[in-house]
Amino acid sequence: MGPSPVFIAGIAAVILVAGAVNGLAGFGFALVGTMALASVVDPATAVVFMILPVMAVNLSLARDLSADQLRTCGRRFGPLVAAALVGAVAGMAVLQRLPQAPLKLGLGLVTLAFVATAQRAVTIPGLAATRDRCFVETGPAMTGVGAVSGLLFGGTNVGVQVVAYLRSCDLSHGLFVGVVAMVFLGLNGVRVAAAGALGLYPGTDVLAASAAAAVPAVAGVAVGKRLRFRASESRRRAVVLGLQTVIGVRLLLAGAGVA
Repeated sequence: MGPSPVFIAGIAAVILVAGAVNGLAGFGFALVGTMALASVVDPATAVVFMILPVMAVNLSLARDLSADQLRTCGRRFGPLVAAALVGAVAGMAVLQRLPQAPLKLGLGLVTLAFVATAQRAVTIPGLAATRDRCFVETGPAMTGVGAVSGLLFGGTNVGVQVVAYLRSCDLSHGLFVGVVAMVFLGLNGVRVAAAGALGLYPGTDVLAASAAAAVPAVAGVAVGKRLRFRASESRRRAVVLGLQTVIGVRLLLAGAGVA
């Protein structure tokens, strides 16, 4: 027996909201969508299910970049993208070997850690010094950040290190959104092929549903982009971090067997 209409509608609603978050803030679709799905289905399935919708979202955002900007940014951030590609494939290879409960706990902790550091609610010893050393525009720094980010992104769809690195590069908000989309578009193109080669899709029905989920994803982005110019930076931030907090707590409870 297949999934109920209510379950399908719920998944579509999650994807729509995640798309709106991304259109509003310029990032967050993969994190919100994957973590919300991982709280109700197998986390590994949630990760691969989101690859095609993430591609669709990033394609719609990357189109805001001109051909000139694409070429310039491609050269500027080439080492970051190349290293992230290698790391992403390695992360996907590890994904299929991880048990569900620890993976949910790990995803919840990653989500809440991102929220805490973004709100500056906690101070991680050595974080500022590490950021100052690593978040510089040199080949070695971009290679290191890209490899670590790609590994985490490949296994979880969480690319917060890439987002944080690009935020440090003094880009305008519009250019920042486009460059983030360009980077993740390239990464997910490779990940679709890697997921197929590694047998990570449970069946053709999941692959078909993943492709269909691109529709509410792009629709959500369109809604979020309209709201972007009506909401202040503080409101955009509050929406994204609030959703991520709820999802992170839900994952922790699910991983601990409480919910």
